[in-house]
Amino acid sequence: MEISRISFGDRVRIRFTETTETLGIAGQMAIVNGRTTPSATGVEVIGTSSKDDLAIAVTLEGQTKQLWFAEEVLEFVDHGAGTTVEIAGRKLIRDEHGNWQEVKPN
Repeated sequence: MEISRISFGDRVRIRFTETTETLGIAGQMAIVNGRTTPSATGVEVIGTSSKDDLAIAVTLEGQTKQLWFAEEVLEFVDHGAGTTVEIAGRKLIRDEHGNWQEVKPN
């Protein structure tokens, strides 16, 4: 099994395929929210994966609805450097390499 280059918080572009053009989303930018195994969760996936039972959740820029894609339909853009998340009282900021750095309170 190949390790995905695309992970939580990454910015991706929706590739041009017949399906994404029909849906009017080809070329749009999105943020990765997570991943799942479609055979176990039953999510509707845009595109077909030739290698793994994997779907990647993204939110298109300017929208709130989450869509699920086969990885082959997504083009990695960058790691979303500067993205900030807060989890259980911890604040993390993502760097340009995709690593999450904890910000210690002053």
